[in-house]
Amino acid sequence: MSREATHRHWGYWASTIVTAILVVALVVAYGYYRSLDAGLKRQNVSDALGRQRPPETGALNVLLIGSDSREGDNKKYGATSHGLGERSDTLMLLHVSPDRDKVTIVSFPRDLMVIIPACQNAAGAPIASGLRQINSAFNDGGVVCAMRTVEATTKLRLNHFVKVDFTGFKGIIDALGGISVCLPKPVNDPKAKLVLAAGNHVVNGEQALGYVRARYSMGDGSDLSRINRQQIFLSQVMKKVTDGGLFTDPAKLNSFLQAAIAAVTVDDQLSLERMLEIARSMQGITATQLKGVTVPVQAYPADKNRVQLAQPAADDFFTRLRNDVETSKVAGPNPSASANPQVKIPNNKVRVQVLNGSSQVGLAKKVADELAAQGFVVTETGNAPAAAVTQVRYAKRQQDGAPYADTVAGRLSKDKRTPVAGKVKAAGIEPFTSPKPSATPTTNPSGPIVQLVIGADWPGVRVTTVIPDSMKDKTVDSSTNP
Repeated sequence: MSREATHRHWGYWASTIVTAILVVALVVAYGYYRSLDAGLKRQNVSDALGRQRPPETGALNVLLIGSDSREGDNKKYGATSHGLGERSDTLMLLHVSPDRDKVTIVSFPRDLMVIIPACQNAAGAPIASGLRQINSAFNDGGVVCAMRTVEATTKLRLNHFVKVDFTGFKGIIDALGGISVCLPKPVNDPKAKLVLAAGNHVVNGEQALGYVRARYSMGDGSDLSRINRQQIFLSQVMKKVTDGGLFTDPAKLNSFLQAAIAAVTVDDQLSLERMLEIARSMQGITATQLKGVTVPVQAYPADKNRVQLAQPAADDFFTRLRNDVETSKVAGPNPSASANPQVKIPNNKVRVQVLNGSSQVGLAKKVADELAAQGFVVTETGNAPAAAVTQVRYAKRQQDGAPYADTVAGRLSKDKRTPVAGKVKAAGIEPFTSPKPSATPTTNPSGPIVQLVIGADWPGVRVTTVIPDSMKDKTVDSSTNP
């Protein structure tokens, strides 16, 4: 056989071997994938939730439910509760921004009094709507009732739910190799089954469960204090997952995935394909982008052991969550007429008139304040003829007004951002007299004036952060001392 034929012979066998290896690898990967999928417990909630729900905003909202079920291996945490169902020991909303670059975990105190919508129990019997503790929604009506309650309270659409019980939680923590915590004083809590000395510890699954469950032996004994500890613990878990080398260690990753799959129950729409889609969209996010906060609450007058939403702070916070939407493009039937769509105008260089063409009284002033707080120079507010559609206008003769209009349009929520060239009128508009926030420059820019006409479809001003300044001192993030 010639040398050339020998080379061809070995080349043929080499390519065949490589192909065979790739085929085997794909089969193994697919088999692994299917084994994970087969181990995932799912519950159909889509049909029961129906269609009368809040609209999609582009954000990802997942309800996290910590179940205190005493069934199976959980019996040792309360044998007297065995067979009595499950309650939501922990209820959290995982909110991921539409750009998938920020994560906010919102905790709901179990003692929070809210209106529970009409639901059904496990046997299908009706449960009347009424004012009750939020954790009773899950206890009485299961996951569907809990999701309906959170949607009714926040006006946010929940995309998925994830439920985890005691045993599943322990398995996840053990698969991560434990989590670092710090105790200011020793703890001996028989109820939580936690005994630890003061100081730094790397707690295993059993200890971690006691750490997040303990109430009266740690902090001030309140549920709010326990929530704060749980949020700090979750930030440390996030740090261990994203920054601890988990994804570069196949053995650790496999242990974690196997534990996670065994630990949770999810909705019927949260397939592994959907999980991979979410994971890819959040690629690169780290623990520094995660923030934990508790909904604003105050004492419930009828019972000192209960709390209620503090208004208007709670509504403002939920509005911020709803308005945390896409800003990467200007959408609508009439795209921007900007000659150079790459031009970016800073907010503090844009002068804007705000005119109310909707039926909501006082909306121009409210919107003007929100824009001014983001640095825009609001020159005037007033009323406009009734308008069905919100528009951002600039003068036809000022073609350089298009990028300025784009800047205003980019701060509006949803898809009602349609800069159009039109006549900007100054006559008959009341001057904007409310105090300017410190973020607004004292010197007026000289660019063209943009006119925002608020229509009946007003989408709202997109927030720069979902957590207002009034809640910043109660926010937990990766820098919080554990």
